[in-house]
Amino acid sequence: MTQLPDENSKRFIAVLNKKIETGRLMNALGHITAGLAGASGQNEEMCFLDYKDKDGGVHPHISHFPFIVLKADNSNKIRTVRNECIARSIPFSDFIDPMTIGSSQDQLNASAGTPEAELEYYGIVMFGSTLELKEFTGKFSLFN
Repeated sequence: MTQLPDENSKRFIAVLNKKIETGRLMNALGHITAGLAGASGQNEEMCFLDYKDKDGGVHPHISHFPFIVLKADNSNKIRTVRNECIARSIPFSDFIDPMTIGSSQDQLNASAGTPEAELEYYGIVMFGSTLELKEFTGKFSLFN
């Protein structure tokens, strides 16, 4: 059996903007989670596991660590979390309103033409030490 790290030592935390419609939030959550995992290059620190069932079927690439989804009152709260991630060098991926329009090229052009202060954040997902992440996300409640 593989020696696994303490599953409470690290976690993924997503913070979603409760003002955005649920379907759009689920789309954003999928994109930012894939973005964070993709940027990790299958980072061993994230402890991805392949689960095998009794019949030999493989259920691949699930992280050993918890994934917590929290809600923020508005975009500015997510912006604050993003700034904390940058200041602390915590890996993250975020989703902003220009990512919802037209083609990828349209999205790139729209984001490049919008000052950061005017962007609406749908969500952010990050990975790191449980204790450190709780320092600046502990004020948010669970998304339900």
